[in-house]
Amino acid sequence: MRDRYPELVPYDQGMLDVGDGNLVYWEASGNPDGKPAVVLHGGPGSGTSPGQRRLFDPEAYRIVLFDQRGCGRSTPHASEPGIDLSVNTTPHLLRDIELLRSHLGIDQWLVLGGSWGCTLGLAYAEAHPDRVSELMLWGVTTGRHSEADWIFRGGMSPLFPQQWDRLVSAFPGAAEDVIETYHRLLHDPDPEVCRRAAYEWCMWESATPDWPPATGLAEHFEDERYALAFARLVIHYVYNDLFLEDGRLLADAHLLAGIPGTMVHGRWDLGAPLGNAWALKQVWPQAELVVVDDAGHSATPGSVDAIVEATDRYARGGSAH
Repeated sequence: MRDRYPELVPYDQGMLDVGDGNLVYWEASGNPDGKPAVVLHGGPGSGTSPGQRRLFDPEAYRIVLFDQRGCGRSTPHASEPGIDLSVNTTPHLLRDIELLRSHLGIDQWLVLGGSWGCTLGLAYAEAHPDRVSELMLWGVTTGRHSEADWIFRGGMSPLFPQQWDRLVSAFPGAAEDVIETYHRLLHDPDPEVCRRAAYEWCMWESATPDWPPATGLAEHFEDERYALAFARLVIHYVYNDLFLEDGRLLADAHLLAGIPGTMVHGRWDLGAPLGNAWALKQVWPQAELVVVDDAGHSATPGSVDAIVEATDRYARGGSAH
């Protein structure tokens, strides 16, 4: 078993002005002269975590993490009253990634994305294939509208009927249009309405990453500021169909032809089913697909093993095969 690398602290960090009144938090750890790698976190709105640094050999990699607009240490935070999310879109995030790459003086970097970060990573690699040395995706999503409908509009409700019923019964109108209802409630002028809506949404998000489903609120959602920002950002993106043309990332996968790639996916990932990765594999055949038999959507030891094995191999200049 290949464990994560030891904990480490950044050697550099800052706030990058990306325009529209937004400052994006970034950090760099590992070897300043190492192979550049950037991590695209999930959510949208999850923010970075120290454990993401540990997926890379710190002697071999220059590890860049950043908090996407509206979350983590980036400002303004999506939990703020009256927050304007009109300048928080997929095209904005793609421009932010390029601004950060240029700011750090990096020519090419390995891109690692998880969950929503997969969709963002695919969009970035297809827009800037010359800037991506390798593309690694974990808990694969491809930005198709059906994928969002599956987890956020009731597609997977037969697998979690009790939890789905709680979500759509918590507020009038949610059973008819859950996204429209929560989108409205999360921006209600009454802070208590926002708090309750975020709590119920995050209860649903807590249940679905693993099997059997969790019975309570996930620990990271106990921070009400985090939970409100997370719920607002997820629903903002789903409400707007992820700001992507349906199926476009699969249709444009030929643009990835020159990029070595690895996908790591849990066989029991119910929120992002294995079929997502399989569909991408059909149009990106040179990519390696590693199926972890004992994993769901959350990071398990088997998933971490597969990710670290791949980053180690890419550090040595090895390909997926």
